[in-house]
Amino acid sequence: MTTSLPDLFQTNHIDLLVVGAGPGGLACAIAAASRGLRVQVIDGREPPIDKACGEGLMPDTLDALSQLGIDHSQIQGAGFPLRGISFIKCDTTIEGYFPAGGGFGVRRTVLHQLLHNRALELGVSFQWKTVVTGVEGQQVNTNRGVWRARWIAGADGSQSRIRMMAGLDRASSSRRRIGLRQHFAVAPWTDLVEVHWTGRAQAYVTPVSESEVCVVFIASQRIAGIEEGLALFPSLKRRLAAAPLSGSPLGAVTLSRKLRRVTSGNIALVGDASGSVDAITGEGLALCFRQALALASAIEAGDLAFYEKAHARIRRLPHLMSRAMLLMDRYPVALARTFNVFERRPSLFPHLLQAHIGYEPLRLLGPGGLVASLICMLTP
Repeated sequence: MTTSLPDLFQTNHIDLLVVGAGPGGLACAIAAASRGLRVQVIDGREPPIDKACGEGLMPDTLDALSQLGIDHSQIQGAGFPLRGISFIKCDTTIEGYFPAGGGFGVRRTVLHQLLHNRALELGVSFQWKTVVTGVEGQQVNTNRGVWRARWIAGADGSQSRIRMMAGLDRASSSRRRIGLRQHFAVAPWTDLVEVHWTGRAQAYVTPVSESEVCVVFIASQRIAGIEEGLALFPSLKRRLAAAPLSGSPLGAVTLSRKLRRVTSGNIALVGDASGSVDAITGEGLALCFRQALALASAIEAGDLAFYEKAHARIRRLPHLMSRAMLLMDRYPVALARTFNVFERRPSLFPHLLQAHIGYEPLRLLGPGGLVASLICMLTP
């Protein structure tokens, strides 16, 4: 028996169609389903879905996960507790600590499974190996059928097809940088996320279990392999020289992109599809989780204008921090003077870290404010 087009529409009618099953898409599905919406997620890939990232979850990310129904005990059983962040350049180390509760290092695939399980608990449906071929109002055409959805969330990454189809591609972008991730089978030597700095490159070291660390190299030029990456950071190379590799290296492109708009009609963009901050901030996951929660609230209210405003507010501070840290990456003099200021003003780095994760407001004026620190940085 042949199914007529209206019957197919009736069968596949849902409240929210989420295109993309990465963390941002899964968070959208969870936030909407927890409000009683019928949610379908489609993705051209199959799980487990991985991506090169630093794999550190800061306290603000954990707070957002808690709002999605994934509590600290689930994360604690899957990862490694983190006490804070350290910036390291040659023989200089600057440390800042998280508020009570701290953060966690968690494998990206483990986090993805936790989100997937939570979505299934809430009744979210999934269809894999499914690619969108066209969008016309509430109708979404795919290689595996037609869907009708009141709302459509584009969570399909930095090369988003939904963004292009919705005409939301107008954006301003920073230069692209290249990331390379590798896990090492070695016991962590610290409970801090280490950010090693050198001329136009960084290495992020995140403990993700009692016997494994994640290392991500990010540079403006492509790093050919793990050996080349380690060669840029002699102290890190000495520490990891005898450590076995765990799994294969994985590369990715990172950049800061700000879109003019993130909504059009019944379509909203989330995560990297809606713009991004350079991975140097470590805020990618926190951003997409906050966006997902804000989008669910806007859908519940029936007005995506609320999401447009919330998205602009959510991205403001991470973009500011990204621009500041990219200046340190681009100009060696700025990097050297920044470390000098951090040494001369020990309270500044902890304050910036607390502001970065939303636990205290960013101070502009006063002895420990940004203005005084910039003057100090510009003074030889």
